[in-house]
Amino acid sequence: MTTLNDYRNERLRKLEEIKRLGINPYPAKSHRTTKISEILDHFDEKDGQEVCIAGRIIAIRSFGKIAFVKIRDYFGEVQIFMQKSDDIEQGYFGIKELKLLDTGDFIEATGKVGRSSTGEISVFANSIRLLTKSLRPLPGYDGLTNKEERYRRRYVDMNVNPEVRERLVRRSKFWQATRDFMNSHGFVEINVPVLETTTGGADANPFVTHMDALDSDYFLRISHELPLKRLLGGGFEKVYDIGPRFRNEGVDDEHLPEHIAFESYAAYEDYEDGMNLYEEMIKYVAMQTWGTLKFKVGDFKIDLDEKWPRIKYADLLKDKFGIDVFNLDREQALKILKEHKVEIDPKVSDGRLIDNLWKLIRKTSAGPYWLIEEPLSLSPLAKVVDENPLVTQRFHPIIAGTEMGNGYSELNDPLDQLRRFEEQQAMRDAGDDEAQMLDMDFVEMLEYGMPPACGWGNSERNFWLLEGVSGREAVPFPIIRARSE
Repeated sequence: MTTLNDYRNERLRKLEEIKRLGINPYPAKSHRTTKISEILDHFDEKDGQEVCIAGRIIAIRSFGKIAFVKIRDYFGEVQIFMQKSDDIEQGYFGIKELKLLDTGDFIEATGKVGRSSTGEISVFANSIRLLTKSLRPLPGYDGLTNKEERYRRRYVDMNVNPEVRERLVRRSKFWQATRDFMNSHGFVEINVPVLETTTGGADANPFVTHMDALDSDYFLRISHELPLKRLLGGGFEKVYDIGPRFRNEGVDDEHLPEHIAFESYAAYEDYEDGMNLYEEMIKYVAMQTWGTLKFKVGDFKIDLDEKWPRIKYADLLKDKFGIDVFNLDREQALKILKEHKVEIDPKVSDGRLIDNLWKLIRKTSAGPYWLIEEPLSLSPLAKVVDENPLVTQRFHPIIAGTEMGNGYSELNDPLDQLRRFEEQQAMRDAGDDEAQMLDMDFVEMLEYGMPPACGWGNSERNFWLLEGVSGREAVPFPIIRARSE
C-alpha cells in the first residue's frame, strides 16, 4: 500500500531532478495575462488569440506525441493541449518532461485559444513552465470528510471543496454590504482598540493577556461598545466598527471564541429610529449577499420581506409560561427550566433565570420580529422606558430561533450608569464571570457629557444563520485543539 510518505518521497526525487535540469521549481514571477474565466466566458473573442494562463494541475493525460493537462485557477478550469516538439525553450517542460510534474503543481502555459477535435475549449501550447512544485498530493473529492481534518487543513479543504471558498466570498460580501449601507447613511468607520484595561459592553468572560512593555495585564475586547461611545462623547455623531472580538466561552454552532462583529452608534436617535434603520440594513445586506429575502434555516421558513412586528419581552414570558418578570417566582422558574431539561445553578440571579426562560421561547421562534423592552436587570447599558422604568429601550431581531442583533437607546446619565456598573461589579465579585466590570473612565466620559444615542451590534452569526452552516464551517480557519504529538 502506497503511503503519503511514499508519494512525498517520489515528489522530492522529481524536485531534485528538476533542479539538475537547471530549472527553478519556485520562480518569483508569473507571466499570466489571462484568467481562465475570460477564455471560457468570451471564447468567440479569444478564439485564436495568444494568452498566458496559470493555475494548479488537476489532471495530466499523456499519449505519446500529444498530452492534455487540465489546470484550475480561482476563476475556472481549462485544458492545455500539448503536442510533441523538439523546440522547447530552456527552463520549460515539453511532453517528455511531463513525468516530472504532478497534480497539485502550479504551472503556466502560453499558447493560442481554440477547440480540440472533441470541441473542448483549450489552450494549445507545446510547453509549460513550472511555478510551484507540490510535495504533497491533494486528496480526492471524497478523501477529506473528517471535520477535524478539514478544519485543521483548511487550505486543503478549500481545494477539495470549492464551495468553502465560495462561502467565504459571500462572507466578504456580507461585511462589504454592511459597510456600504452604513457609509451611505452617514456613518464613519473608526477602528477601536482590541486591548483594554477594563473590558465591557457585554456579558461575557474575557481573555486575558500580558503586555511586557508596560508589565500589565490586558483584556481582549468582548465588545466594541464602550470605546465607540467615547467617540460620541468626543464629538462624533455616527460611528461604527467592524472587527474581531473575543469571548472566552465554549465552541458550538452559534458561538466561536473569536469572531467578527459590527457595532454602530448614532447620536440624537433612539431605539425606535434604530429598529427602522437596522431592519432596512438586514434586508439590504441579505439581498446583496444572497440575492433573496427568503431563507430556509433548519425547520424554519423565513421571509424578511415584510414589516417586522414588535413584541414585548414581558408579554412573551407571561403568555408562554405564566411568568411575571417583574415579580419573579423563583421556584416556578426553576421548575419550568427543570421540565425543559435546562441545568442551572439554583442560586443564580433573577436575571439569569429569566434569561434562560426566554431562551426556551427564542429557540422555537421563526420570526422575524423585534423583541423589545427587556427588563432593566438584563440591560445595564440601556435607557428605561419612560412609561415603565422596570424595562429598557432595548431591541433584538428574532429570526430562525436566534437573536440576530442587539440595540438600545444608550444610557448617558453618569450617576445611573455608575449605579448599574456597581451592581454588575457586585455580581462579578460574587462569582459571575460574565457580569460587567466597573469602568470608571467610561463614567467620567459620561460626566463630561454624551448626547442621547441609539446603539446597535450584530456578529457574523447572522451570516452563519442565513448561510445555513455552523460557525466553524463559515470562517476560514476555525480554532481547534492543537495536536499533542
